[in-house]
Amino acid sequence: MVAIGLITTPVQAQNDLKSEVRTEQVNATLLAHAPQGVPVDGAPSSAAPVWLGLRITHQPGWHTYWKNSGDSGLPTELQWTLPPGVMAGDVAWPLPRKIPIGDLANYGYEGTVLLPVPLIVTPGYQPPVLARAMDIRLKATWLVCRQECIPQEGEFALQLPLRSSTALNGAAFDAALASQPAELPGAHQAALRDDGRRLAVRVAGLPASVRGQALELFPETPNILVAAAAPGDAPGPRTWTQRWDGDAWTADLPVSPDRADSPARLPLVLVAGGQGWRADAAVEGDWPAPAPVAGLSPALQAALQANAAAGGASPAGGSLLPPAAQAVPAGTFALALLGALVGGLVLNLMPCVFPVLAIKVLGFARHGGDRRAQRLGGLAYGAGVVLSFVLLGALMLALRAAGQQLGWGFQLQSPAVVAALAALFTVIGLNLAGVFEFGRFVPNGVATLQARHPVADAGLSGVLAVAVASPCTAPFMGASLGLAVGLPVAQALAIFAAIGLGMALPYLAATWVPAVAGWLPRPGAWMDVFRKFMAFPMFGTAVWLLWVLGQQSGIDGAGALLALLVALAFVLWALGLGLAGRTRWVVGALAVALAAFLLPSLGPLVVAPAPATAAAGERWQPWSPGRVQALLAGGQPVFVDFTAAWCVTCQYNKKTTLASAEVLAALDAARVQTLRADWTRRDAAITAELQRLGRGGVPVYLLQAPGQAPVVLSEVLSVADVKAALARL
Repeated sequence: MVAIGLITTPVQAQNDLKSEVRTEQVNATLLAHAPQGVPVDGAPSSAAPVWLGLRITHQPGWHTYWKNSGDSGLPTELQWTLPPGVMAGDVAWPLPRKIPIGDLANYGYEGTVLLPVPLIVTPGYQPPVLARAMDIRLKATWLVCRQECIPQEGEFALQLPLRSSTALNGAAFDAALASQPAELPGAHQAALRDDGRRLAVRVAGLPASVRGQALELFPETPNILVAAAAPGDAPGPRTWTQRWDGDAWTADLPVSPDRADSPARLPLVLVAGGQGWRADAAVEGDWPAPAPVAGLSPALQAALQANAAAGGASPAGGSLLPPAAQAVPAGTFALALLGALVGGLVLNLMPCVFPVLAIKVLGFARHGGDRRAQRLGGLAYGAGVVLSFVLLGALMLALRAAGQQLGWGFQLQSPAVVAALAALFTVIGLNLAGVFEFGRFVPNGVATLQARHPVADAGLSGVLAVAVASPCTAPFMGASLGLAVGLPVAQALAIFAAIGLGMALPYLAATWVPAVAGWLPRPGAWMDVFRKFMAFPMFGTAVWLLWVLGQQSGIDGAGALLALLVALAFVLWALGLGLAGRTRWVVGALAVALAAFLLPSLGPLVVAPAPATAAAGERWQPWSPGRVQALLAGGQPVFVDFTAAWCVTCQYNKKTTLASAEVLAALDAARVQTLRADWTRRDAAITAELQRLGRGGVPVYLLQAPGQAPVVLSEVLSVADVKAALARL
């Protein structure tokens, strides 16, 4: 039976593979084309070409994007997982089409498009002797847009036969490869004119069959030329002209005022009658200084700086890009420290922190009249809180300096960390409820660590409090955190330390001020009842973390974690039984075996991403930079809710102010489109947008209207705040 299981497992895994992902907007399929099989045994790849490709079939009205998406949008990205010795080449992008959207224009695809990718099989590829196929996996992300834009992704897999032909999709690959632009040899020119505001292009070597015809032009480099420029009789800010000079094609093109790069060469794709040619032109002349912030109008730039300054979080120099670390004036820094201190103090009122503080109160009462033990515990707890905030802030700053797009509360963007915290709070709750005692199944030396080292126990309690409190961005903290990420390390860490000090102040006051300590009851029988009662806040915290995981990994992930927590509780109960001798260990071994059986099958579900679903027509649409630009270009205001499932303040505002009938009616009356930027899992685009807004975490609420300065509202959102902001539109 074991042998049969070993034989059938790969077959079952192969049957579980999927090569197609369907959404309401597109149907994406992973295809392969290897008419001569896969070159193995050292055969050169050129002798037997192998192609992979993602075919995207769009629903009517929807489109995805080319390598240069134009004024908005994002190109489709392909991330391959291949065997050693096998590499994927670059996407052979088919010819795009111009897709106008209001005053903007995008470059992309409608209908059906196949994105071919060459597979390079090197001599280092050594498949197993009995292998019949090559395992290929792909993670693809794409942005599909109509009037709204929806980011989507899919995971694909297929088995590519090694020694037999794969040519079923040959016609599709032939058509896609025939749609590639042909390289034009020779020296092509692109000369800057009119102080860098226009570009004069001259391309030679085009076929005689197209001479005299009007051509379409697509620059491969984004944000250099005005994408929405239309052919005209005379050059203008949004028009371009073309003409033939003998056998050379020339054009006068407007340079984008939002240009953020100064390339020395400009690859251009020219299209006529379904055929395309690629010309790599050398740029002559000096580029003027690029725009300071790509993609933001001067009005938006100024308004964002004003919002940041109003919150005490203006980055040095006012730049909304990641600035070089520069010290801020002493007054601004003092206000940031005060905001951080008050914000840390308010954190103690958040439901995230209450269970940990309750345990500390229980330990505080246990010391009774031992003032020295109480004060040492208070100092240790405060040190644990402050040091944890400093270390967490230092880790975030180090990862951001290394290029990671992170913000405050980033640790709870990992499903694995959320699951580990849920398990920890479940274990603590079971211990408080009396289901088990650590002394029953760990050595006495370990079991008595808490009693023998109360100072260390208090410090670790501070670490745990910070771990669950950090995603709760309290009032006054948002601006301080946004400022901290752009400061020199010493000043940034001082802000994080101030948050920790504010959070530790109440417990420090209780341990060092006799009047505060006198409010607590003396030790007695009530402590055992209170200890068991405190198990329920622990279980409540575990339920909250389970809900957070459900937002990250879907209902399957939440159900898998719940099953694993039940198995964990079974193990602890079995090992904590007061049975004598062998019986206890037999029951415990059965429980451990059950948990070990469930972990490998359910564990992957816990960390798997939730399927992305976004139905068109819902009030809250997914946020994307391209979506915001398209709405504003169409004259419609937008309200953006930057939120996360693990942010308690976000969820409170979502269930109260943002669900208020008054607010919803006011939004409808002002024709405001509501967008939601979900930061529950790590998202580099959202992190970058928060940084541009001068914020380091969520919640953030942004109201933006065409032709008006955008407004960043308070983290503690009220109905009056939203209505007042809407009234000013």
